[in-house]
Amino acid sequence: MTGDELITIAVLIGTFGVLVLDRVPPSATVLGATLALLVADVVGPREAFAGFSNPAPITVAALFVVAAGSQRTGLVSALVSRLLGRPSRRGFAHARLLVPTVGASALFNNTPLVAMLIPDVVAWTRRNRRDASRYLLPLSYAAILGGTLTVLGTSTNLVVSGLLEDTGEDALGVFEFAKVGAPVAAVGMLVLFAVSIPLLRSRMSTPEQFDATAREFLVEMRVTGHASVAGRTVEAAGLRGLAGVYLVQIRRGARSIAPVGPEEVLEAGDELVFAGEVSNVLDLQRMRGLEPTGHEMVDTLAVAGRGLYEVVVGRMSPIAGQTLREADFRARYDAAVMAVHRAGHRLDAKFGDVRLRHGDTLVVVAGTDFRARWSQGPDFLVVAALDAPVPVASAKAPAVGVTLAAFVVLSGLGVVSTMEGALLAAAAMVATRVLTFDEAKRAIDLDVVLLIGAAFGLGAAVEQSGLAVSIAGGFVDGLDGLGVFGIALAVVMATSVLTELITNNAAAVVVFPIALAIAGPAGIDLRIMAIAVAIAASTSFLSPIGYQTNTMVYGPGGYRVTDYVRSGLPLTIAVQLTIATMVVALG
Repeated sequence: MTGDELITIAVLIGTFGVLVLDRVPPSATVLGATLALLVADVVGPREAFAGFSNPAPITVAALFVVAAGSQRTGLVSALVSRLLGRPSRRGFAHARLLVPTVGASALFNNTPLVAMLIPDVVAWTRRNRRDASRYLLPLSYAAILGGTLTVLGTSTNLVVSGLLEDTGEDALGVFEFAKVGAPVAAVGMLVLFAVSIPLLRSRMSTPEQFDATAREFLVEMRVTGHASVAGRTVEAAGLRGLAGVYLVQIRRGARSIAPVGPEEVLEAGDELVFAGEVSNVLDLQRMRGLEPTGHEMVDTLAVAGRGLYEVVVGRMSPIAGQTLREADFRARYDAAVMAVHRAGHRLDAKFGDVRLRHGDTLVVVAGTDFRARWSQGPDFLVVAALDAPVPVASAKAPAVGVTLAAFVVLSGLGVVSTMEGALLAAAAMVATRVLTFDEAKRAIDLDVVLLIGAAFGLGAAVEQSGLAVSIAGGFVDGLDGLGVFGIALAVVMATSVLTELITNNAAAVVVFPIALAIAGPAGIDLRIMAIAVAIAASTSFLSPIGYQTNTMVYGPGGYRVTDYVRSGLPLTIAVQLTIATMVVALG
């Protein structure tokens, strides 16, 4: 191997290691890897940063704005209750939710689509006494399958289209993915209904776990006239930083104070709401100046302009990796954390000492405008109001619908490019005042955009160093006896494994030049191989971290990692075999 190849391998191994550990944002990791390859002279400045002039990241950024406009008007979410209805049999509800989701995710980026649907699906399951766990993971899977149908379905499709364009080929057409994606989606949906959904176990969602355990760790105390508490601030009275106990609300007559700041002065007669472990909460009864009220607590939290919300911490959230105290959560979000759930279990440690991770689910009490303020930023993947009313589309929803239809038709017919159509649709969201310019900026997931732009440098290094040709030669020679089907299946499986370990976009960028180098000697059409890599990188069903929609449903569904393996394995096998079969048939 040449020196450039060895350097590229070393950088790739280091990149994979950092991505798997999930300690650094993926965009920073891939950008750092690209810079290392630039400094090592494996790639030049033009190749290292070619991704930032490629249509892919610009198109993805515009599509985030379009999705935010659809969410703001309730265009998609208002249809959920009508689609689900009140069927007498569970299977009908699944069909009425999942089949339209496949269609919608073909035209919508599936990540924001699922973010829009989760709160309303959860609300429907609560109203109709259904298990959210029976619907949310299938929702993610259906959106992933729908994303294989067009270039718009997922950012990975756009990335691979951009990579193909950089080789001198034409960009992939909007519906060109359907040649492979349609059979994959059809087979996938059959397996989903016949095997994967029946294998799912009922799980308590985070709100249900909160309700079930609330009486174990919520208590209400009244402030007496004793000087040790009354007339003093929360901090001076010793009610801040208690071991295993957290003051979440003060009820003062008809007024509710939540979250509670350390400088809040306590008054005689105040009713204080504490959260914590039973043994720790009961210790409060021995504190001079406090007495138990004997009131039940769960229903008293959503009062005076406050409500309960369920949020999932995003990968790029500024609070990921911090404790609630370090993040100053109450001041930052004007909200108080009632419970922290990880991998379907409530964490019993003192809230202020819990170091938050990507995918953690929090139950918070906050103002009624909390969802509107934080649902479109990078802080939280999902913001769901518990017991939210049935969503209703706003008056601007038809205009957004027309904009989306025009975008799909014009880009599909080739009148405008996908990037031009996405930019025009995003501009329409601002021009029609569906979103302000600041809201449009906040809607863009900068981590995804930076990751895509930086990842092109990795792909260029794999190709220009000669590593792609070296790997491809060994690949073809080693699998020559298996024929085109065996080679295609091996590429698909390798891509899928990388997706589960790192991110879908990074996996596609690394495998793409290798796959294209394999395609020629194996006699496979370059465009079909490119589509196969994109679909393999996007169809992650085996873990909550392999694809962002899987992460989104993790907490709200109360899932365990084993749920993904049990339900996703048959789906993964079926999809991989279908992709390889279509490569043989079309290549």
